[in-house]
Amino acid sequence: VQLQASGGGLVQAGGSLRLSCAASGRTFSSYVMGWFRQAPGKERVFVASISQIGASKYYEDAVKGRFAISRDNAKNTVYLQMNSLKSEDTAVYYCAATSVVLATTPSEYNYWGQGTLVTVSS
Repeated sequence: VQLQASGGGLVQAGGSLRLSCAASGRTFSSYVMGWFRQAPGKERVFVASISQIGASKYYEDAVKGRFAISRDNAKNTVYLQMNSLKSEDTAVYYCAATSVVLATTPSEYNYWGQGTLVTVSS
């Protein structure tokens, strides 16, 4: 599966952005989808994931209550709605796909998008 992330940009603290990740192929609905982020000089870390039909969602503690992951299998797309953004949310955001249930580490994901930059100004 090939992934294409979009929707990043510059936003003021407290604002919102919605990231999208479009997938190619007919097997999108068979994958767990995740979002990761990588701040400058730091490792890539887990943000959120969603199960194949969207029944289960998991979030990093720092984004719980502010971010929401969702997917539309008919459109082969996964979303990350980000609200109440903070300067510490500034990072390149990556979408990824895996067949591993409850996967939260980068090494468990097989397919990656190219990343989209989110910059939150304070």
